[in-house]
Amino acid sequence: MRELTEEQRENIAIEQKLAVQSIRSFLQSKTSYDVLPVSYRLVVLDTALLVKKSLNVLLQNSIVSAPLWDSKTSRFAGLLTTTDFINVIQYYFSNPDKFDIVDKLQLDGLKEVEKAIGVDQLDTAYVHPSRPLYDACLKMLESRSGRIPLIDEDEETHREIVVSVLTQYRILKFVSLNCRETHLLQRPIGELGIISEQNMKFCHMSTPVIDVIQLLTQAGVSSVPITDENGVLINVYEAYDVLGLIKGGIYNDLSLSVGEALMRRSDDFEGVYTCTKNDKLSSIMDNIRKSRIHRFFVVDENGRLTGVLTLSDILRYILLGNN
Repeated sequence: MRELTEEQRENIAIEQKLAVQSIRSFLQSKTSYDVLPVSYRLVVLDTALLVKKSLNVLLQNSIVSAPLWDSKTSRFAGLLTTTDFINVIQYYFSNPDKFDIVDKLQLDGLKEVEKAIGVDQLDTAYVHPSRPLYDACLKMLESRSGRIPLIDEDEETHREIVVSVLTQYRILKFVSLNCRETHLLQRPIGELGIISEQNMKFCHMSTPVIDVIQLLTQAGVSSVPITDENGVLINVYEAYDVLGLIKGGIYNDLSLSVGEALMRRSDDFEGVYTCTKNDKLSSIMDNIRKSRIHRFFVVDENGRLTGVLTLSDILRYILLGNN
């Protein structure tokens, strides 16, 4: 491949800066309502529901989160995610004598469990759907979440209404479909400072699942890449994979290895997506447009894992990056 001249590099950098500014303006001009599809499914769970039953609801509907509703106050009560179930697992392993409590735990009791093990409690951040899409993106970055509930209010009764849950994936896909400027994002991602490379967590096929759960919690991530002894990326273990293992309230089957656990993975697993430092953000956005992707694992020419590029990293660059 022919080496670019300094002038060509400068022109690409200028075009990318203008493209990012244009995308940022686009996000400020649209609302969360604009992103919602014509038809969609929404699952809202009452806080009086047992945790183990809510787990079955998520698995049966192949979803990773659900807004909670407090019927006593008729108000939104937070967003239930896979992290909350993993926190319950952590609590059980710290207090094996309290399985009866865990088995009868209701969703409104999660805050006490999470308080007991010293982790972040249920995410209660939300945004009004008529606010600029830019605001919703900022809220997600501030709460370090890949999704945020949209909460409206009835004009007459002033009761809250759960409209939907907006995800970073849906936003970036919306951008890739509606902003032609994404084709001008021609700088290699390795030059943008958006790849997470330091203190990266990973595991092997022989790693016990309970150890991976510890990694997910400590690092505050939703997946852990799996490598071989040479650091070559071979798969990924996700927080959602844990849910299948604890279905029905079974929390004592987590000493098995990651390799064994993957044998039980659902057939609809979306796969592992990779990229290199030389890939351009335009091609990354094009892949997001075509496939349901939540992160890219960055590899070198030999397939060795060198970093992770998340949707949060991309969104932060578009909203706040020094372009």
